[in-house]
Amino acid sequence: MKNDNLKGQHRINEQIRAKEVRIVGDDIESAVYPLAQALKMAEEHEADLVEISPNAVPPVCRIIDYSKFLYQLKKRAKEQKAKQVKVNVKEIRFGPQTDEHDYNFKLKHAIGFLQDGDKVKAYVFFKGRSILFKEQGEVLLLRFANDLEEYAKVEQMPLLEGKRMIISLTPKKGPAPKKAAPQAPQAKAVKTEEDEE
Repeated sequence: MKNDNLKGQHRINEQIRAKEVRIVGDDIESAVYPLAQALKMAEEHEADLVEISPNAVPPVCRIIDYSKFLYQLKKRAKEQKAKQVKVNVKEIRFGPQTDEHDYNFKLKHAIGFLQDGDKVKAYVFFKGRSILFKEQGEVLLLRFANDLEEYAKVEQMPLLEGKRMIISLTPKKGPAPKKAAPQAPQAKAVKTEEDEE
């Protein structure tokens, strides 16, 4: 049964240890009852007493058929999962003194990634003494964001984290711009991004 992974998460009926519980539900007045009386009420309704909030004082319980309760939880989790959109983050790496050709090559890839709906995380990696060029790195990232203005909006401005200065870009909603850049295979892009130090 698929509900098995949810089963051990809640105490039901005699498993509840508190002396008093607050009962909430559709047909029941929300109030605090002694555990024995709450169990009796659940029995009268031919349902289970389910502890839904064990850390509250007193714990909050519901009188409901436990299998129905698990079904509702599973259904809610499934709906939330369906609403989630999986977003890929593609990384593009620059050196503080990236030349024009390399910059344009990476810019084309970023446009392709953004058109596919992926986020782009561009960063300048400072190796050794190149940390002295951090202003140059910031200018490079701001230029990159400016060149991608019609495809993306800046999610995070350039930020220095250790030896990396990072900028995050997220694709703009709506129709993609007409002038599409030619897209090279992704495997090639990954290999080329590694070469800049």
